[in-house]
Amino acid sequence: MDIKNLKKILLTLFFVLLATSLSACSISTTSNGTNTSLGDGNLFFSSDRGNNWREVNNLPTINAKIEKIAEIEVESFFYDPSDSAAIYLATRNHGLYFTYNIARGWNKAVGLPEAKINVVSVDPKDKCVIYAASANRLYRSNDCARSFSQVYYDNSTDISINTIVIDYYNPKNVYIATSRGEVIKSIDAGMSWRTIQRLEKGVARLVLSPLDSRLIFLATEDNRVYSFFSNTNTDSANSADLEANFLVDNFVDLNVVLKDFKLGDKFNDLLMTNDGTLFLATGNMVLRSQDSGITWEGLKLIQPDGEVEISSLAVNPQNPQEIYYLTAATFFRSTDGGATWMTKKIPTGRLGSDILVDFKNSQNIYLGTVKPVRK
Repeated sequence: MDIKNLKKILLTLFFVLLATSLSACSISTTSNGTNTSLGDGNLFFSSDRGNNWREVNNLPTINAKIEKIAEIEVESFFYDPSDSAAIYLATRNHGLYFTYNIARGWNKAVGLPEAKINVVSVDPKDKCVIYAASANRLYRSNDCARSFSQVYYDNSTDISINTIVIDYYNPKNVYIATSRGEVIKSIDAGMSWRTIQRLEKGVARLVLSPLDSRLIFLATEDNRVYSFFSNTNTDSANSADLEANFLVDNFVDLNVVLKDFKLGDKFNDLLMTNDGTLFLATGNMVLRSQDSGITWEGLKLIQPDGEVEISSLAVNPQNPQEIYYLTAATFFRSTDGGATWMTKKIPTGRLGSDILVDFKNSQNIYLGTVKPVRK
C-alpha cells in the first residue's frame, strides 16, 4: 500500500473515531429540541418547558470531586412548598437525595434506609422539618435532612405508607395513609397517631385543597375517589376535646360519575391546582374536575382512550392550562388545557418515571427515569 492511500485511510479513521466520541459523551438536539443521540442518563432538567434537557446527576463530595448519581431508579420528585428550588428525590433503590440549587448538584440524606422511598413531604411553615416514608415506616427530620428519626411503624412488613400530607394552616396536623386502607392522623407533628378512616382498598394519595386545608381528597389504588373534611383547629394538650381533634365530617363518595369512564386498575396520580381544579391520572387516561369532583371530563390525549400508558402527570399549580404527562419514552406538553399537545422523545434510552414542574417558574421542569426491565 502506498503512502498516499495509507494517509487517506488513517484520516478517515480519525474522523470516524472523533464523531463516535462526540456522540457518546453528549446528548444532542436539533433546533426544535428533538434528540439525535440517546445516552443512559437518569436525571434531567429543562429551563424551557421541556424543549431541551440537560443531565443533572452531579453529587459533590467533601474533597470537591464531582461524582455522578449513576445507579438510582427515580420513584418521584417532591418540592418544598416554601422554596421551589428545594427538590427532594425519592429513589426506588438508594434512599433520598435533595438539592437546594440544581446547578450545585444533589446531596444525600442521612438516616434513611438505602431502599425505596415512597413519599416525602415538607412542613409548609418550617422547611427543616421533613417527613419521608419507606415501606411500613415513617421518618422525620428536624434539621433539614441532616438526620432522620422514626416516628411511625406499622407492625406488618407487607404494608406500605403511600402518602403524606401536612396541614398548611396548622402543620402539627399530619396525615398518612397505607396500602391496607387506613387514613391516620397526628395532631402533634408525628409524636402520636390515630386512625380516622378505613377503606377496603389501599389508599394511594391524599390531597389537601389549596382553598381550604380542612377539605381532603383521597384516591385508592383502584382509582376510587372520595372527599372529606377534617378538623384543623386541633390541640393535643386539650384531652377533653380529643374526639373533636380527630373528627371526620361529610365523607363523600365521588365515584358515581367516575363509573362512566374506563379508568382501569392502575392508579397514577391525584393532584389539585391552586384554583381548585382537580386532576386524576390513571394508567391510561387523565380526568379533570372543576367542581371538587362532582363532575369530571376526560382530556383528549394524543393516543386513543385506554391505549396510552402514563408514567407521570404534572400540572402548573398556578395555571391549570399547562399540563404535562410522561410515558415510557415520550414527554407531552399542553398550554391550552389539553386541547393540543407538543410531543418530544425523552433524552435517554431509559424509561421516563416522573416529572415535576417548578411552582414558581413553570419553565423549569425535572425529569426522572428508571432502567428498562430486561426480559
